[in-house]
Amino acid sequence: QVQLVESGGGLVQAGGSLRLSCAASGRISRIDAMGWYRQVPGKQRELVANSTGDGSVSTKYTESVKDRFSISRDNPKNTVYLQIFNLRPEDTAVYYCNAHVWVQTGVLKWENLEVWGQGTLVTVSS
Repeated sequence: QVQLVESGGGLVQAGGSLRLSCAASGRISRIDAMGWYRQVPGKQRELVANSTGDGSVSTKYTESVKDRFSISRDNPKNTVYLQIFNLRPEDTAVYYCNAHVWVQTGVLKWENLEVWGQGTLVTVSS
């Protein structure tokens, strides 16, 4: 019903920048939170940045990235971005987009879904 498609990952040198994009599509009534997680092989997926409400209500970042990562949303396009500055080798991971989406399932009936993207690999060389 709802898909998230990420783009923007790749190989970059330490100190460089990237912008990740994630576009949601499908029968969407409303999107609440949209955010980014990352995962390194052998480790748990961790929250990197999250944006709730209309994108301006609340954003939060994990401590290790808050001065280098910036999350933003284009609500009419159902898209969330993650701008990453001053990349470090330890930022190497698969980055996943996540969204909490309301879809209409019947007459006056809605369901809240948590949806994940397929992931985009960011590799930072030293």
